[in-house]
Amino acid sequence: MKFIPTGIDGVFLIELASFQDKRGFFLESYKKDEFSKNGIRDEFVQDNHSRSNRGVLRGLHYQTAPYSQAKLVRVIRGSAFDVVVDIRKGSKTFGRYFSETLTAENKKMIYVPSGLAHGFLSLEDGTEFLYKVSQPYSPAHERGILWSDPEICVPWPRLDTDYAFSEKDKKFPLLKDITES
Repeated sequence: MKFIPTGIDGVFLIELASFQDKRGFFLESYKKDEFSKNGIRDEFVQDNHSRSNRGVLRGLHYQTAPYSQAKLVRVIRGSAFDVVVDIRKGSKTFGRYFSETLTAENKKMIYVPSGLAHGFLSLEDGTEFLYKVSQPYSPAHERGILWSDPEICVPWPRLDTDYAFSEKDKKFPLLKDITES
């Protein structure tokens, strides 16, 4: 595993070693010791799996304390444009984002520490996304920021279809208007 700093404190792009032959491939997607050596000591308590059609945009989501979630995200089928936004007030990278295209083929992962918002745009029908979280889902602590916040300026890929959102994702506030992170 290769842990690559992203320019946002605590966020890593993780490249996995994949051993491939005519039978297929094998990889280790999580190894507690390797993560610990790189300063990641979260205990993951829940695994989530989603499938999205092309053009589905999910996010930008986060949970507030005491249910703030660290996440370890990857795509196992299809592809997604993945985005992490630093919403930690007082952080030197507050308001900055990191983005990467995650695909089943490139097998990259992103580690998202607690206190950051996360979202993705599915680039293909049937894109499957797996992620580990350090706290269980808590509807009472779920929050978000608007995907199109003009101060953050995420360069979401243009598709030949309209984006599809949940009703709650359409109504999230701008980063400047959030009170809890």
